[in-house]
Amino acid sequence: MKKYTTVFALLLMGFCLLCPSTGAAQEIRVLVDGLPVTFDSSPVLQGGRVLVPFSAIAESLRAEVKWDPISKKVTAYREGRIVELQIGNQTAWINGRPVFLDRAPTIIGGRTLIPARFFAESLDCRVDWDGQNVLITSPRQKMTVVGFYALGDSRTSSWTNLFGKPYPNFETGNTDIISDLALGWYSVDAEGNLLTGSTTGWRRPEGWERVLEAADARGLQYEMVIHVTEKGNTITRLMASEAAVDNFVSAVLAESQYYHGVNLDFEGLGLGTDYQAERQMFTALVNRLYSALQQAGKTLTLTLHPPNSSYRGYDYAALGAIADRIIVMAYDYGPRPEPDHMVIQAVETAVREVPKDKLILGISLPSENAESLAKRIGIAKRYGLNGIALWRLGLVGDQHWQVIREAILPRS
Repeated sequence: MKKYTTVFALLLMGFCLLCPSTGAAQEIRVLVDGLPVTFDSSPVLQGGRVLVPFSAIAESLRAEVKWDPISKKVTAYREGRIVELQIGNQTAWINGRPVFLDRAPTIIGGRTLIPARFFAESLDCRVDWDGQNVLITSPRQKMTVVGFYALGDSRTSSWTNLFGKPYPNFETGNTDIISDLALGWYSVDAEGNLLTGSTTGWRRPEGWERVLEAADARGLQYEMVIHVTEKGNTITRLMASEAAVDNFVSAVLAESQYYHGVNLDFEGLGLGTDYQAERQMFTALVNRLYSALQQAGKTLTLTLHPPNSSYRGYDYAALGAIADRIIVMAYDYGPRPEPDHMVIQAVETAVREVPKDKLILGISLPSENAESLAKRIGIAKRYGLNGIALWRLGLVGDQHWQVIREAILPRS
C-alpha cells in the first residue's frame, strides 16, 4: 500500500507542476502606443475590469491630475476634457456629464486604482484587450512633421515620395502630413566655404528652385541643411579659426535668403576624451550664427547626435537656450528596429535640458518598421515633444505613411 501511495504522490506533484494554479494572480500589462506603462503597484482584474494606478496611466496619456483627499476625488485634465472619478462611487463625470461605471475606483495598498478602459476612452483613446494586455492607442495629436529632402535616385526620389508625381509635376501627395522640409543640399569645408556638393553625397540638385516653388504652393516651411562630418577634423579646424567662422556665417546668411531658416547638421563631435573644448567651440559657433540669422528673420534648427551616444561634443542645455529647435537623432544604436529603451533614454535626457516644445524626435526610416515607427511617435507624444523628423523622404513607405496619419494631425 505504501508503494502505491508514493506513486500517487509523485503523479500528483507532477500534475501540479504542469498545471498553473487557478488562484495565481494574472500579470496584466498596460501599453500606450505599444510602449509599456510603469506602475509602482500592479494593475488588478476585478469583475472582468482592469483597474490601474491613476497617476501613472494619467501621466502616460499626458493628462494633468489632481487628488482631493477630503472628497477622495481624482480629476484629470487633457485638451479641453475634464474627467472626475470618486473612490467607491460608480458615477464618474466627463466635462460635468455623469457616466455610470460598472466598477468603482478603489484604494488598494494606499494606491488609487481606476477603470483603465473608461479612463482611456474618456480621453478619446482606443482601447483593446488581448486577454492579458490592455492596449491603448492615444488619439491623433497635432505635431510638426519634418521631412529630410536629400540624396535619392529615381527609385527613392524625395520629390516623388513627397509630391506624389515624378519631377517636375506635383500634386498634394503627402504634403498634407509633412509640415516642414529639411533640404539637405549643402556642406562646408574647414575654411568656412559653403559647398553645394560634398564627398558624403550631400548636394544641391539642378532645378532646386522648383522644389521651393512646389513647397510654397503646398504651404510648407523649409530650411537649408548644412551637413558635415568631423572626418579629417573638418569641423574642429573650422571652429578653431575666427576667419573661417566669419566666412561661414557670412556665406550661410547670404544663402539663407532663399529659405525660411537654416538647419545645422554637424556630426561626429566629442568622440574623444577632451570633448569639453569641442562643446564650447560648437556652442560659440551656433551663437554667432543664430545672432546673424535672427536679425535676418530666419530660424535655426540643430540636428544633433542623441545625448546618450558616443558623441559628447554637444551641450544640450546651452544649445537649447540658443536654437529655435533641436532634432534629436535617436538612432544608429546598432539593432534594428532601434531599441525602445535607448530612444526613451535619449528623450528623457534631452527634456531635462531643453524645453520639450523645442525638441523634435529624429527617426531613421531604414531602421524602423511600421510597428516600431508607431512606438517612436508614441514616445514623442508621451514626452510632449514638438514633433518628429523623418530621415528621409524617398524611404517612407505606404505603411509608414499610414502609421503617421493614424497618429498625427498636421499643424495648420
